[in-house]
Amino acid sequence: MARLGPLVIRLALGVIFFAHGAQKMLGWWGGAGFSGTVAAFGKQGMPAPMATLVIAAEFFGGMGVFFGCLTRLAAFGIAAVMTGAIFLVHIHNGFFMNWFNVPGKGQGFECNLGYLAMAVSLMLTGAGPLSIDALWGGKRIDLDAG
Repeated sequence: MARLGPLVIRLALGVIFFAHGAQKMLGWWGGAGFSGTVAAFGKQGMPAPMATLVIAAEFFGGMGVFFGCLTRLAAFGIAAVMTGAIFLVHIHNGFFMNWFNVPGKGQGFECNLGYLAMAVSLMLTGAGPLSIDALWGGKRIDLDAG
């Protein structure tokens, strides 16, 4: 059953990041779409090429993680975005989320840290047996091999 652990993480992380990426890339679920997101990030001081990488990492990384396709690379993109989110956006708000929507107080980094841990876990373990990566076969680095 332990081999199914990466699947649980993949499905949850994949859905979360595909949804957020689709908001930014396609404007789904009330999102600003690609140009609106790039413009909004630009107003916050983020250069357009960096905003494009963030959008791509969330959208394509979410799909890659969900389906287990190039999982380690997809998880790396998500991990990079979460590292940036923690240190550039959320860390000055402290650890905890703003559960009661206190005006003028942003969200802490606890949620981002959880997503980062999930992504790093997939970078270490890979996709697991129920994935496109597993279907492709090929060489695999087993960190548990003695």
